[in-house]
Amino acid sequence: MQEDREHLIACIPRLRRYARALVGDRSAADDLVQDTVERGWRKLSTWRRGSDMRAWLFGIMHNLHVDQRRRHAMPTDVFDEAHEPMADAQHEKVLEMRDLESALRMLPAEQREILLLVALEEMPYAEVAATLNLPIGTVMSRLARARQKLRAQMEGRPMTSPLKVVK
Repeated sequence: MQEDREHLIACIPRLRRYARALVGDRSAADDLVQDTVERGWRKLSTWRRGSDMRAWLFGIMHNLHVDQRRRHAMPTDVFDEAHEPMADAQHEKVLEMRDLESALRMLPAEQREILLLVALEEMPYAEVAATLNLPIGTVMSRLARARQKLRAQMEGRPMTSPLKVVK
């Protein structure tokens, strides 16, 4: 039990990073992490020893986030607005990050979650599928669409679907 507790605690930094990228607001992200850890702690007996606890906790976080989104709209700013004056190179990087933040916000939540788990958390597709309880093909198609939309946004191109509307 002590080892499980230490393993759960070791997952908190990655939970925090994913939550902040997912919901944006630091306070809301910290609340989501706290709720996730609390639920994980209560249900620790349901975790299968030998499986990836991080993926299990991300699944709990995902479910909590979906429930919260259903209840009320969540803030979507990924980065704090307050920062100090900076050099031109730093300023350019901050502007690029804001562009990325804006492009991420424009993605549907289902695509953004998968993109963040794959790109930020470096989870394999199969693990993302298991975490979100989705078929792997759905994970792959949502990820492909998310990348396509994100790339178009960052390049300043309008995102048009290659599919034709048939009436």
